[in-house]
Amino acid sequence: MITKVLVANRGEIAVRIIRCLKMMGIGSVAVFSRPDADGLWTKMADEAICIGDKDCESSYLNMQNIIAAALYTHCQAIHPGVGFLSENGTFADRVCQAGLIFIGPDPTTINLLGNKIEARKKAKATGLDITPGSECAVKTIEEAKKTAKDIGYPIILKASLGGGGKGMRIIRKEEELAEGLGIAQKEAKLFFGDSTVHMEAYLEHPRHIEVQLLSDGNGNVIFLGERDCSVQKNHQKIIEESPSPVVSRDLRTRLRKASVNLFRTLAYKGAGTIEFLIQDHNCCFMEVNARIQVEHTVSEAVSGIDLVKQMVLISDGIPSRCLGEDPPLQGHALEVRINALSCGKVTKFIPPIGCGIRCDSHLYEGYTVSPFYDALLAKIIVHTDSREESIRTMHEALDELDIQGIHTNKEAVRTILDSEQFSSGKFATDLYDILEKEGKL
Repeated sequence: MITKVLVANRGEIAVRIIRCLKMMGIGSVAVFSRPDADGLWTKMADEAICIGDKDCESSYLNMQNIIAAALYTHCQAIHPGVGFLSENGTFADRVCQAGLIFIGPDPTTINLLGNKIEARKKAKATGLDITPGSECAVKTIEEAKKTAKDIGYPIILKASLGGGGKGMRIIRKEEELAEGLGIAQKEAKLFFGDSTVHMEAYLEHPRHIEVQLLSDGNGNVIFLGERDCSVQKNHQKIIEESPSPVVSRDLRTRLRKASVNLFRTLAYKGAGTIEFLIQDHNCCFMEVNARIQVEHTVSEAVSGIDLVKQMVLISDGIPSRCLGEDPPLQGHALEVRINALSCGKVTKFIPPIGCGIRCDSHLYEGYTVSPFYDALLAKIIVHTDSREESIRTMHEALDELDIQGIHTNKEAVRTILDSEQFSSGKFATDLYDILEKEGKL
């Protein structure tokens, strides 16, 4: 039985996981790099251990130090959080080999889904539509030209072991292909340690929709609705909501059936997300995120299910009542990401509070935002009866949110919420670019 968990992450997600563990009566161990010694998660956990210097390779990506810290503090399990090693099959395997429990999917599942080429093949085999693309890695410019000609421009080059919007390159004509392929391969190597890239048709102005699933690996899979993540800047999500204003009841039913079928085929264990692109009534599989997502909070709001808690229970082999049938989804949830635009000391932090308002953050007055890691400072989540009410409530929450000492994207988020496109629900992944060209951002 799990009585102590090491949280192999930082920032707001580490705080969120540690808070959940405390509510479950489970001990927690935080890890931190030297610049993060004063992180809120280190203060909240029962124990905290420094695992390296400021660079991620010697700290949050240092498998040996993380596992050693877990063993030294007598943990039974490791929760990887999001990013860093959360979708690294090698890390999951080493955790298991060390006699620890990896709170997430099995290493073989992570490895399969982490390879975008293999994941596309698996999705296609289970009946999901996929965007036209290469069946294998694109290595040479000759291969790239032939494949692009077969698909038709524009195309997008993607790091096959990548994610999070990194390692992508959009190509609109053949003259751009040679340079784009070289850059994509270099970025793939830099961000993910592997230069393998593949090619897909690039869909202009789609909606980015993802579905949240929870599965115990024994065929019990539940569907927690869809999230609309179309508001993005450079493929980085800014605003997420559930349900999506463009997903009909029929489409939701089809998404559920196909997604549950894939997870049952995979014998998937834990929380996971399947991402789709929707354009002109066509819905194409994009990838599976074999971990908890940053935006999991909106699915928790509409379903009433604590996803982190369920991940722990599933990994511990404890039967969960909630896996019997899909939960009823109620109301509308909206999340905005507040990101740092500068570094420095936070001189004031007042998070919003109130009925239906949640703030996940690692900030406090006196905390220093460093330049070394992700810019996410806080997630503001509201849950109300309707989309219109959620937008109004989010405005109130942003009015109350006060972060001083550093610059944030709060006003940009407010501008997006105020836009006619967002209010109407008629927008796509290029909304940020459109508002920027109009001089509103």
